[in-house]
Amino acid sequence: MKSFSTENYVSIQELESIVGAAGICRWQDTEPFWQERVKKAVAPDTKIDCTVYPNSQEELAAVIAWAQQHRCAVLPCGGGSKLDWGGLVKLDSDPPQPALTRGEQDVVKVSIFKGDLGGYPDAAGVVVVSTSRLNQLVEHAVGDLTVTAEAGMKFADLQQILAAAGQFLPIDPAYPQQATLGGIVATADAGSLRHRYRGVRDLLLGITFVRSDGKIAVAGGRVVKNVAGYDLMKLFTGAYGTLGIISQVTFRVYPLPEASGTVVLTGETNGLSQTAQILLSSALTPTAVDLLSPELVAKLGLGKGTGLIVRFQSIAPSVKQQSARLLEVGEKLGLQGTSCCENDEHQLWQRLPETMWDSGTKSAIICKIGIRPSEAVTAINELPVQDAWIHAGSGLGVLRFENATAQTLLQVRRGCEAKGGFLTVLAAPTDIKQQLDVWGYNGSAIDLMRRIKQQFDPENILSPHRFISGI
Repeated sequence: MKSFSTENYVSIQELESIVGAAGICRWQDTEPFWQERVKKAVAPDTKIDCTVYPNSQEELAAVIAWAQQHRCAVLPCGGGSKLDWGGLVKLDSDPPQPALTRGEQDVVKVSIFKGDLGGYPDAAGVVVVSTSRLNQLVEHAVGDLTVTAEAGMKFADLQQILAAAGQFLPIDPAYPQQATLGGIVATADAGSLRHRYRGVRDLLLGITFVRSDGKIAVAGGRVVKNVAGYDLMKLFTGAYGTLGIISQVTFRVYPLPEASGTVVLTGETNGLSQTAQILLSSALTPTAVDLLSPELVAKLGLGKGTGLIVRFQSIAPSVKQQSARLLEVGEKLGLQGTSCCENDEHQLWQRLPETMWDSGTKSAIICKIGIRPSEAVTAINELPVQDAWIHAGSGLGVLRFENATAQTLLQVRRGCEAKGGFLTVLAAPTDIKQQLDVWGYNGSAIDLMRRIKQQFDPENILSPHRFISGI
């Protein structure tokens, strides 16, 4: 994999000829909140030249072609709500480092090379490229249950459009008011509704993206049954902008449910574990089944002990019947149970993600975990976690620490690995990310990932070092 040249000036004039003067914001003119957001995504002392806002797919392609010609590093983003997830982007003359072994030895110190990171005044820096102005609806095929939109469209705006036709996109992303469709795909951010509707990659029918050489490519299509071409949708989902920049997406959508209700069960570990197993093996059809740590249960005012919240969405009689059945099972196993609907339910599902994803605390650390579903309840109570939110059906979830050391995160990671899972650090203070491997992946697919990166981005200009093993 090739490394960056750090001998090029960023030609603002050339970029202005592509996107216009209003499409570029120099770093020194950037609003403080955006500077802070970008700084969290890059290694310390990395030079950031500007943010570019293409107004069309063609302008986006021209900007990337310019970056490839000048071998300039690009940090793609939409609204920037998850820009700090993953590894720290940096300019480095060294190739990505080999995978680290498990255990204490994956605590590392990232070496900083003065010249490579823009320490010299002539060094080119990172150019942030935002798709936020590519935010138009392309096509909504109501009868076919599909929607095509530009990648910079906000998730909340798309949901509003779909709701007018009695439909919705069944995803629960972090920061739903700010998150863009492209960012949701790039981070594979599905949420609780994954239990019923599966992940982002399963809902994605087609994508258009800009390659690292500035060429526009299309994969998939705008129909549910499509077998043309390679399945690049799954490859780009969760790639964190390292393979190309998504410019347009096509999703499968679903009819809005007639009614919705949520059952909240709290209590001892054994009762919750049995209830979850009975539920998951039953004929009941919940759309979300989530386990909450005792600390998170207390914060949300749901009671005491570990929590299990289960959402049913269907016709009203079905929601009522399934909720009653689950409450009956929980009560027989000694759990405290309540059922909420309408405003109470809406507030619960709004407060839960707001509590977990709150980025107001600079010391907060947010991690994604995965464990065997059968181990989820045990993990919440055995591991040194604070706020934990685990999807019981898949074992995927989110952990939040208000304060934690790298050693604490490694301890939790080892606990997850012992239960057949993983821990990835999404958002954390820069000094924490510099002390450990945020991905913690040591599997056999690293060489394959490197070859894929080499094929899609041979100059290594897209989100360098943000992905697994420095890819």
